[in-house]
Amino acid sequence: MIGQKTLHSFFSAAPAKKRGRSPEPGEDVEVANGGLAKAKAGEETGRAPPLSPEQQERIRRNKEAALQRLAERNVPPGFGESWRRQLAGEFSKPYFMELMKFVAEERKHYKVYPPPEQVFTWTQMCDIRDVKVVILGQDPYHGPNQAHGLCFSVQKPVPPPPSLENIYKELSTDIEDFTHPGHGDLTGWAKQGVLLLNAVLTVRAHQATSHKEKGWEQFTDEVISWLNKNLHGVVFMLWGAYAQRKGSSIDR
Repeated sequence: MIGQKTLHSFFSAAPAKKRGRSPEPGEDVEVANGGLAKAKAGEETGRAPPLSPEQQERIRRNKEAALQRLAERNVPPGFGESWRRQLAGEFSKPYFMELMKFVAEERKHYKVYPPPEQVFTWTQMCDIRDVKVVILGQDPYHGPNQAHGLCFSVQKPVPPPPSLENIYKELSTDIEDFTHPGHGDLTGWAKQGVLLLNAVLTVRAHQATSHKEKGWEQFTDEVISWLNKNLHGVVFMLWGAYAQRKGSSIDR
């Protein structure tokens, strides 16, 4: 039958395969080079095209939005909105997160001033772009019912501390019509654009400078730097050696 094999055919030697033609000298090199060239061409063809300006801008905006969301999760309570928009980049930095952990631990074991909701009172008084005068202090008052988030200021009916009385004396000397207000609450100044900023924003009760060099100085340096770079006509009042060192980078 057609296609039928005999038993003998299964045991007979298989026919020899035809040998292919040996390549001419140099031909194998050309073939190899040709394959390499094709491979390279394939790599070039498969390479992603460069991003368009629109794509690059979209990536940049997405990255900024992601960083903003991260920063918003770390916004401390009571932080003024206009100030948050400009300073939010600090909240996700390692130094600031460590600082917040430190203050939280301190509050667990000690009395800390001012209370949490008043640490950033200075950001609630006016828009960041409405600041006209900056007065720098060093450390919050460490006695009870004194510190409330504005340097040198105390809320009524607490009498003015000696440092504030000295300021009133200077004002009465420099300003002919100045009269002592009879209290130490400087909220009215702050609402008119006077930034009353301590270099360190918290303190352990009855222990001056106890929160020094924990990260607050770096943060308040950033506040001063932003104001110095972005606002014009701001007057910086650098009273005392510490404030002068703190404001050494101010170029006005």
